[in-house]
Amino acid sequence: MLARSRCFSGSGPMLPVVNKVKQVVSCFCKMVQLHVKRGDESQFLFNTTVDAPVETVIQQITAIYNGRLKVDRICSEIPELADHGITLPPNMQGLTEEQIVELNLKDEWEDKCIPSGGPVFRKDEIGRRNGHAPNDKMKEVLMRTVEEAKALISKKQVQANVCVTMEMVKEALDPLRGAVMIVYPMGLPPHDPIRMEFEDCEDLSGTQASLQVITEDECQLWWAAKEMQRGKKLQDYIGKNEKTKLVVKIQKKGQGAPAREPLVTDEQQKQMMMHMYRRQEELKKLEEADDDSYLDSEWTDRQSLRRQFQGLTNIKWGPR
Repeated sequence: MLARSRCFSGSGPMLPVVNKVKQVVSCFCKMVQLHVKRGDESQFLFNTTVDAPVETVIQQITAIYNGRLKVDRICSEIPELADHGITLPPNMQGLTEEQIVELNLKDEWEDKCIPSGGPVFRKDEIGRRNGHAPNDKMKEVLMRTVEEAKALISKKQVQANVCVTMEMVKEALDPLRGAVMIVYPMGLPPHDPIRMEFEDCEDLSGTQASLQVITEDECQLWWAAKEMQRGKKLQDYIGKNEKTKLVVKIQKKGQGAPAREPLVTDEQQKQMMMHMYRRQEELKKLEEADDDSYLDSEWTDRQSLRRQFQGLTNIKWGPR
């Protein structure tokens, strides 16, 4: 009982933990939340403060944005690794088996980079990988890790109101690196794009992926059709309210101002259309309820009972 009373009295060992939690919660509540977009597509949520320099915010947002792209590129290559093995040397890619024999070419990494548990041959029809794939158990390790990494930096985190940090990007990269090391303990060839991504020496020139990357120097941050200039602070644009939520857009230099945010979001427009449809259905029901054609029916005639007693119900006027 003494130990329990000390914990709840504020003088026991639980007090520093409670104070630490309160500090974290209070700091989180006093953050400016930026909803980062590129074009009309949501990317992630980012927390900062009004005192943060715009240059620092751009640096942090760019690092997270490019880090997420790196994770996406690795996650798109690992399924190919799981299905068809390591990448062939550049001078052998796209060649048929006859051409490789004719040119007397040999993949020196084939005997060095053997997957754990032995390889399973699955031919790569496009001739990019050697076809010596991991077995089903090792393939499952790779694919499960890919799904976990995708979920960690997914754009769905915006809907869940989860802010993405650089630590989360690293938490997505480290398991991917570990899974590849488990399946390929001897490592991957130096020309394999997955290894090049892990070593930050990837060559994206001439690819669609290169158009998505935005370097820190060429990145611009826009809000309310205004570019946030480097050398200023966020509070110069949004004031000193730490609980502000903004939609900002990143853009490459020279591409001009991005399109402004619509006044009504897609979700709001759907709700408005549903409301209008329900209103129309209600008006139809009211019109049907106001129909007074039943007044012409015989049972609505107040004098019909008296005419029946007087024998005047079947009287017809006119010549026979």
